[in-house]
Amino acid sequence: MPRMTETTGTPAPDLKIIETRVYRGPNIWSYDPAIHLVVDLGSLENFPSNTIPGFKERLLAYLPRLDQHHCSRGRRGGFIERLDEGTWLGHIAEHVALQLQQEAGHDMRRGKTRQVKGSPGIYNITYAYADEAVGLAAGELAVRFVNNLVQPQMKNGQPAFDFTTELEKFIKQAERTAFGPSTQAIVDEAVSRDIPWIRLNKASLVQLGQGVHAKRIRATMTSETGSIAVDVASDKDLTTRLLASAGLPVPRSESIRTVEEAVTVANKIGYPVVCKPLDGNHGRGVCLNLQDADAVREAFPIAAEQSRRGSVIVENFVTGKDYRCLIINGRMEAIAERVPAHVVGDGIHTVAELVDITNADPRRGVGHEKILTRITINAAARQLVRDQGFELDDVPPEDAMVKLTLTGNMSTGGISIDRTWEAHPENIEIAEEAARMIGLDIAGIDFICPDITQPVRETGGAICEVNAAPGFRMHTNPTIGEPQYIAKPVVDMLFPPGATSRIPIVAVTGTNGKTTTSRMISHVFKGLGRKVGMTSTDGIVIDERLVIRQDASGPKSARMVLQNPRVDFAVFEVARGGILREGLGYERNDVAVVLNVQPDHLGLRGIDTLEQLADVKAVLVEAVPRTGYAVLNADDPLVRKMRRKCSGQVVWFSMAEPGSEVRDYIEGHCRRGGRAVVLERSDLGDMIVVKHGRRSMQLAWTHLLPATFGGRAMMNVQNAMAAAAAAFAAGASLHDIRQGLRTFSTSYYLSPGRLNEIDVDGRTVIVDYCHNAPAMRMLGDFVDRLGESLTASSELGRPSRIGVIATAGDRRDDDIRELGQVAAQHFDVVIVREDARLRGRKRGESAALVEAGVRAAMENGARCRQVDTVLEELDAVKHALNRSNPGDLVVLCVDQHQQVLSELESVSHLAQAGARSGDEGGDPDFVPPDEEPAEPERNSPDLSPCDAVHRVVGVCG
Repeated sequence: MPRMTETTGTPAPDLKIIETRVYRGPNIWSYDPAIHLVVDLGSLENFPSNTIPGFKERLLAYLPRLDQHHCSRGRRGGFIERLDEGTWLGHIAEHVALQLQQEAGHDMRRGKTRQVKGSPGIYNITYAYADEAVGLAAGELAVRFVNNLVQPQMKNGQPAFDFTTELEKFIKQAERTAFGPSTQAIVDEAVSRDIPWIRLNKASLVQLGQGVHAKRIRATMTSETGSIAVDVASDKDLTTRLLASAGLPVPRSESIRTVEEAVTVANKIGYPVVCKPLDGNHGRGVCLNLQDADAVREAFPIAAEQSRRGSVIVENFVTGKDYRCLIINGRMEAIAERVPAHVVGDGIHTVAELVDITNADPRRGVGHEKILTRITINAAARQLVRDQGFELDDVPPEDAMVKLTLTGNMSTGGISIDRTWEAHPENIEIAEEAARMIGLDIAGIDFICPDITQPVRETGGAICEVNAAPGFRMHTNPTIGEPQYIAKPVVDMLFPPGATSRIPIVAVTGTNGKTTTSRMISHVFKGLGRKVGMTSTDGIVIDERLVIRQDASGPKSARMVLQNPRVDFAVFEVARGGILREGLGYERNDVAVVLNVQPDHLGLRGIDTLEQLADVKAVLVEAVPRTGYAVLNADDPLVRKMRRKCSGQVVWFSMAEPGSEVRDYIEGHCRRGGRAVVLERSDLGDMIVVKHGRRSMQLAWTHLLPATFGGRAMMNVQNAMAAAAAAFAAGASLHDIRQGLRTFSTSYYLSPGRLNEIDVDGRTVIVDYCHNAPAMRMLGDFVDRLGESLTASSELGRPSRIGVIATAGDRRDDDIRELGQVAAQHFDVVIVREDARLRGRKRGESAALVEAGVRAAMENGARCRQVDTVLEELDAVKHALNRSNPGDLVVLCVDQHQQVLSELESVSHLAQAGARSGDEGGDPDFVPPDEEPAEPERNSPDLSPCDAVHRVVGVCG
C-alpha cells in the first residue's frame, strides 16, 4: 500500500532524485546536451495527476505558461490533456524543469521521461538545458515544487516552501551565470553559422572554432584585439593626445594627480569642466558640468577612486548629445544616442515612485544581466535631482524630465536610441579614423555633439573617449529604434566568408581494437603533415607528444584536444563509459568508426544486454552529419544495424569470404556508388582492397604490414582495414594510406602496450592489453599462429606458451570466468594477476574467478596444464619470465605497460634457462606446495591435462 499522510489521507510527497548526470554532447537520450535525472516516485507511483485533488489547478496557478506545452500530443495544451487523463509526477517534473528554464529566459522545450525497466517507481527524466548550472537547479527546484504541490511542506506551523521566493532565487542565479548581452549576441551569430563554441570559464571567455582555427572572445574583446591598443584606450590622456595629433576633434584636457592641480587646470581650461578617471569605464567616477573650483574639489576624489593609476583627467565640458559610434574592423556598424537615466513626471507620482515604476520594467535588471539596467538612487542622484529643483518626495509636473545621472551610460540606467542611418558621413569618417589611430579592432567612439546628422567640425563637438570592449546591448536592443545585428561583422572579422572553423574529427569506438585503430589513423595523417591530436586509454597525444598520461578516452579529453591551437586533425578513441557519463565531448564527428560490439562492460550503468551496448556505441554514428561517413564492421550484426542511424554515407569493412551473404551485400552497396574495404584471398596471401563504386583498388598485402606480424595477427588486419576505410573517408589518398600502414608497427614507440614484441634473453615476449574474453579469442588466434611459426623454427622442440592475464573487477562474474576459459585454450601455463584498481572487489576475488574459469577449461581438455596466481602485476611478469625457457612464447596482458617494459629491461638478465620449478634460478618469492610433483621435462610425451598443477602466489585472504 502507498504511504499516506496521517492528517489528510493524501499521498506523501516522496519524489526524490537518486542520480544526476549532465550530458555535454550527443548522448543515448538526445543529440543535444541534456540533464538526466533518475528519480524515485516512492508511494507517488500509485497516484497519477488526476487522482490528486486540485493538483492541476495549483500547478497552473504558479506556472500558467505550462498550458503552452505540446507534450507528446504535438499541439498546444497537450500537456494539460495529459494532466487531465492522469500522468505520473516524474513526467510532470520534467515539464516543470523546462518551464522554469523558460521563466529564466532559456527557451528549452525538449524532454523525455521513461520508467526504468523492471524498477517500478524509478524513472529516467531527461530535458534540454542552455546553461549547465541553471539546468541542474531547474531539476532540483522542480522536484521540490512538485512535492510541495502534493502536500505543502510546513515548519513550525508556517509554510516551509515559498515557490515565489524560490523562483526569484532561481532566476537571479540564472542571470548571474548567463552570458552578457554582447557575448550572447556573438555566440548566437556563431551558432547560426555552424561555428562550434566552448565556454572556457564561468564568465565571458569563449572559444569559437576548433583547434588551429580557434578564435577567442571575452565579451567584445577578441583574439584579434591588440594589447597595446587596449592599453592606449585605457589611458584617456594618451588617447586624447593621439587623436589630436591626427587632427580629430577632442576636448582640451590634462592629466593631474592632486586636487590643487585639478583646480589649476580647470582654471586654465575654463569652466565648465569634466573630471573623470584616467583609466575608468562604464562612466564610473565621471563628473560633468563642473561650474567652479569648489565643484572640482568635490569631484576629484570621486574620479580618483575609480582610477587604477590614481590619475584624473580634467577637460573642458563639451555640450551636446551623447552618441556612441561602434567601429568593427575599421568600419562604422552602429550609432546609438545615449540618454541619461531619468524619469518623466505624470503629475501624480513622486520622483522616487517614478523610479520604482521605471525599474519595474522587465527589461531592466542588475548590471548587464538584461538589456536595460535598473536606476540606482545614490547621493549623486539626490543632489542632481535637488539641482533641478526637486526632492525625491516631490511630484514633478506632467511631462517634466528629471535627470538622475549626467552620463548616458547604459550601466547607470540610461536608455538608447538607434541613430545608425542618420549620421553624417564626415562624422562616420572621424569615428573610423579614431579607431584606426588607437588600433582597436572593435572600438566604441564616444561623440558629444549637438546633432550627429551635422558635421561635428561645423556644429562643434568632440570625441570624449575611445573604448575597448564596448558593450553591444545599446545597439542590439535599443530602447527606441531598430536593433542592429552587429555580431555579424564581428564573426565576419574572425571567420571571413569561406574560412574554416572546424577541424576534421574521426571518432573510433568498439569493444576491442579502439586504441590500435586510432593510432593507425593518426599515423596515416601524421605522414600527411597534419598536426594530429589523439585521445586514447593511454593519454592525450598532440603532434606525436604525449602531453597527458592517463585514460583519456572520455569527453573531457576530446574537448582538451579541440582547445589546442596546434591541432588541425583530431582522432578520438571513444569509450562506452564516457558516453554514458557525459555524452560525446563535441557536437559531431566527420567520420565515426565502429569496430565491434562484444559482451564486455555489461551490467554497468544500466547496460545489461548487447543490444543496449550497441545503442550506446551507435551515438557516434548518430553524430555523423550528412556530409560525413560511418565506417562500420559488416561482419558484426549489431554494428551492421547501425547503418539506419547514419545521416551520412556508410563505408563498410569486412573480412568475409567472397560469395558470402555479407560480401554480396557489400558488392551491392558498392554498385550503388558506395565505399568499402574488403579482404581478397589468394595463394599469394591476403590483399586489402578498397572499393568505391565499381572501382576496386588494391591497397596492401596483409603480410607486408608490420602490425600484422606477417598476417598472423588477424585482429590487426581488421584494425588496419578499419583505419584504411576511415582515412579514405577523411580524404587521404590510397598512396598515403598505404604508406601509413606500411610504416606503422606495434613497436613500443608507435603502439605502447598493444602487441609489442620484445626479445628477452631468447624468449619472445608479447606485451598487450587484452582484458576480456572476445579480445582473448583474437589474441589466442594470434598466439596459435605465432606459436606454430616458433615451433617450426625452433631447434629446442615445441616452445611453451605462457600467458599472464587479468580483467577489470567491475565485470560480471561469468565474463571474468569466461576470460580464463578462453585463455586456457591457447596457453600451456596461465598466470593470473589483478589490476591495482580492484573496482569494487576484494583483493584476490577477480583472480579467483579467472582461475576458476581456467580450471574448468582444463577439466574439459583445454591446452593449459598449469595455472598460477600472482596478484601483483610486476611480480606476475617476473614469475612468467622465470617459468620460461629460451625459445618460449610469453604473452603479458598488462595494465601498466610502462612499468612492465621498464621491468623487462631491468630483470631480463636474471631469467635463466630451466628456472621453472622454484629452484635457485626461479622466483625468490615463489614457494610451491609441499606435495607438488616435479615438473616434467619439456615436450614430455607422458604429459597430459590431468598432470596440471595449481599454484598460488600472494593471494590475500
